[in-house]
Amino acid sequence: MPWQQKIGYLLGRPVGISFMDGTGTSGVLCDAYGGSVYLMEYLYHTQFALKHYSYNMIQDIHPFPGCNHSGVY
Repeated sequence: MPWQQKIGYLLGRPVGISFMDGTGTSGVLCDAYGGSVYLMEYLYHTQFALKHYSYNMIQDIHPFPGCNHSGVY
């Protein structure tokens, strides 16, 4: 399924974004409008930043998988 069709389901969730140039990022998908997605990313310590990325930069968007609590910590 194209990532554009998954946007509604992914809003407010942690996601990984792969870009056309082979790089990627992760964060909480806050919004998508005006040809951009808005992602809350962790910077360091207690700082976060709301960043936006143009649709034409994005190759795919994936939700974070659930954790496997196998008892190994």
